[in-house]
Amino acid sequence: MEKSVGFFNFWEYDYGMKKVTKVEKHKRPSWDEYFLNMVEMIGTRGTCDRGYAGAVIVKDKRILATGYVGAPAGLPSCDDIGHEMHTVINEDGTESRHCIRTSHAEQNAINNAARVGVAIEGSTMYCKMIPCYKCAQSIINSGIVRVVALKDYHGAKRTKEIFKQAKIKFTILGAMEIYKDM
Repeated sequence: MEKSVGFFNFWEYDYGMKKVTKVEKHKRPSWDEYFLNMVEMIGTRGTCDRGYAGAVIVKDKRILATGYVGAPAGLPSCDDIGHEMHTVINEDGTESRHCIRTSHAEQNAINNAARVGVAIEGSTMYCKMIPCYKCAQSIINSGIVRVVALKDYHGAKRTKEIFKQAKIKFTILGAMEIYKDM
């Protein structure tokens, strides 16, 4: 029988009167795993059900700022009044749909740092998906030097190009994020 308690897995074997328990040693997450786990939690504060994305800006293993998908402060959110959808025609002729009511998690993290005077130059941003083109521009201009994303994003072709041009290191750990009404 397998049980989980916190970060430990236990296996219990019953051999008549003798009970043998094997305890699997706790494996600490890498720093990237640690901050990406935070991204998931921060994203739960989001106010647009198309993403619930979060972002964390880190330097020297210290959190500088966080952000999640949400309407500008004091304005109604998607959860309150619905999505503000726009259709974009891409260079290859394909169409994609985007909700523009909310600010992206990456932009909100950068804005939150700026609001309280936290310098983010030379930092790393952890996020749910590789950022969109506009967020990528802000990432470059704010001095962030590395981006780690859990998933790829269908609209990130230009992001990848300008990150390479600006020498921003980026890592995408998973497959493309697929969601309704892309």
